[in-house]
Amino acid sequence: MGHGGNVIDELVTDHREVEEMFGRIEALPPGDENRKLLADQATIELVRHSVAEEAYLYPAVRQHVPDGDAIADREIEDHSKAERIMKDLEGCSADDPEFDRLIGMLMAEIRSHVADEEENLFPSLRASCSAQTLDELGDKVRQAKKTAPTRPHPAAPDKPPANKLLAPGAGLVDRMRDALTGRGKKA
Repeated sequence: MGHGGNVIDELVTDHREVEEMFGRIEALPPGDENRKLLADQATIELVRHSVAEEAYLYPAVRQHVPDGDAIADREIEDHSKAERIMKDLEGCSADDPEFDRLIGMLMAEIRSHVADEEENLFPSLRASCSAQTLDELGDKVRQAKKTAPTRPHPAAPDKPPANKLLAPGAGLVDRMRDALTGRGKKA
């Protein structure tokens, strides 16, 4: 979290970190408790990343990128699918038969979403925005990730202004729950 650089560099770094966690999950045998620990870490990062994108990236896409409304709506729908999977995954232990199915679904959804963003959305955004705008968006995304929720909240608003108002409060509650339960500790 908080890598520096413009918004595209920031988000691509997040993508690589989550993919590294996915690789570690795939390398472990089914039922290994570290798979659950890594899934929780990936969920924390994915939720913070998604909340920041919904608060700042997608409004910029709507404003600057041709056909930006349709693109942003599609990206938000991808987030909704992933968030529902993460919510279901949250209640599974590593030895639950549903765990492997759900983590597989999550990895496929996220990998598809990342490929679309990196191959289509980010190049369009880079072509449509000044370097200064991309840098400013990077700063806003880094700030949003600091206060964002760490758990999936599928029913929470995903568009400004409601998401910007509610996310910090949900984030505070989530971080308190994580501290009390030890969730998100390194595997």
